[in-house]
Amino acid sequence: MSAFPVTVGGMDAELFYILVGSVAVAAFARWRGWPAPLLVTVVALAVSLLPFVPDLQTDGHLLLNLVLPPLLYSAALDVSFVGFKRSLPQIQRLGIWLVLVTALAVGFIAWLILPSLTLPGALLLGAIVAPPDAVSAAAIGRKLGLPRRIMNVLSGESLINDATSLTLYRVFAAILAAQTLTVWDGVWQFVVAVIVGVVIGLLFGIGLHQLRMRIDDAVVIGTFGLLAPFGAYAIAEHLGGSGVLAVVAMGIYVGFNSPRTDYTTRQQEKPLWLSADLLLESFVFAYIGLQFPRVLADLGSESVAHILWLSAAVFLVVLLVRPLYVYPANAWANRKDRRRLARWDRSVESGEFDRRRSRSRRWRDHDPEELRTQIVRERMAGLQLTWKDNAVISWAGMRGVVTLATALAAADLATLGTEASHAIVVVAFIVTVGTLLLQGLTLPMLITRLGIASDSEHEEDAQALAAVQAKTREAGKEFIAAKRVEWESKHGAIDLTIFDAFAKRMARVEKETDEAQQVEDAVARPSYDDLVALSRGWLQVRREIVLAERDAGNLDEEVMRELMTAMDAEELALDTRGAARQQGRA
Repeated sequence: MSAFPVTVGGMDAELFYILVGSVAVAAFARWRGWPAPLLVTVVALAVSLLPFVPDLQTDGHLLLNLVLPPLLYSAALDVSFVGFKRSLPQIQRLGIWLVLVTALAVGFIAWLILPSLTLPGALLLGAIVAPPDAVSAAAIGRKLGLPRRIMNVLSGESLINDATSLTLYRVFAAILAAQTLTVWDGVWQFVVAVIVGVVIGLLFGIGLHQLRMRIDDAVVIGTFGLLAPFGAYAIAEHLGGSGVLAVVAMGIYVGFNSPRTDYTTRQQEKPLWLSADLLLESFVFAYIGLQFPRVLADLGSESVAHILWLSAAVFLVVLLVRPLYVYPANAWANRKDRRRLARWDRSVESGEFDRRRSRSRRWRDHDPEELRTQIVRERMAGLQLTWKDNAVISWAGMRGVVTLATALAAADLATLGTEASHAIVVVAFIVTVGTLLLQGLTLPMLITRLGIASDSEHEEDAQALAAVQAKTREAGKEFIAAKRVEWESKHGAIDLTIFDAFAKRMARVEKETDEAQQVEDAVARPSYDDLVALSRGWLQVRREIVLAERDAGNLDEEVMRELMTAMDAEELALDTRGAARQQGRA
């Protein structure tokens, strides 16, 4: 086959065929309930064997920079900030330390099996295959009703581990380029990457949120939202920070404050990002599947056996390291948390707490039991995970887009030899496909057999929902009563029976108003515009109650989003009726 370059900027026909074909296969997989990445890869492999399919070439770093920012931003938008904060101890253990342990273990084994990789090259391979992609695991978990405490850990890990992996990638790539780096240099690079990345991300997030608050054009805001992740990623990387953390920080900030923006913005961006995720993920898996036979052929017959043996060994290490780390790390964290609680109890019994409270403005208004509950709830989330929870987390280690895209970027490094670069691509491909096959297909069975369900969580959500609805009803009644008094003082004698109907059923606003037009002119009635304004005010009062409950920690973010979606639908119906009314008059 002759080399046929595919240029992203030129949008050649072959690139278009890949995009359309991969999305079509992914759509079929979603319809059948199959793992879409796996089916796309298998179909791409089969297509690559056809004699008329050309070789495809593109810059790996370009692919990484085009794919990673939007995928990370989209995932961060849906992350519960409160859940992320509560699960931060587990997320740090998995997203930072497990990635480092996996990279070192894989690197050492790879160096022993294939010394031609060199130790820095083997560690580079370890950094590439270290981070799991929780997209598939999260989809399975939602479908089977995994408890939120597990979902928060998996989602948070998938955002943090990419930053750790890419920082390690940069360090080992620099060593390969014969740059002199010490361990402290690597640690300093990581610290700088975290600080600069988070700061840049928050600046972009604040700026984007302000635009979303001040511009009521959902199309314009959606366009800015598409561009912002690329800007945050590029600037953070240019300044030596982590582009991944910049995009994640921006996404979490914007997602947390999204309920404060106009409802049309939320309704526009959700399907937009779902479509972008489907397109980008499908393309990457299809591209790797099309590339794999050529890379395997370029190895040569003598190298194939060594690379396949290396791939099998790395695959086994990736499978084993995760549970071997998760259980001891969780046990150590639980022991540490219990000792902290014991110290707290001793301080209360000895009177030390009372002395501290008398000197601390922060603790003065809290009793020991309240503070103890707060500590357990916010700082000791590790105590919430059972061995069954950790079994699911240990088996939810499927690799995905980041591993494949980073492997392609590594293949373009000039400091890697041809055999080493091809070996990295092959190993990354086999590990990714292997984990999707083995863990992706068996994870639902594991969850079902362990009987992990969120029944108690549903009951808690239902109780919280009932409490919030009661508060919103009371706030709504107070708002309507205040408006009624305001209108009485403004209009004098006015027929206010519409208020009673409004308080009972908001959906009949237009019907009641149309009936009001048939009443004699001697009896004044509120205008339709007045009633629309009343409806919007009533919705705003309910939104403020829901947000206040979320911010106070009394309402989970997922439940809050469901309530917001329902209220957005009410406002959309209000606008739709208004538009239809205007057209009818015209």
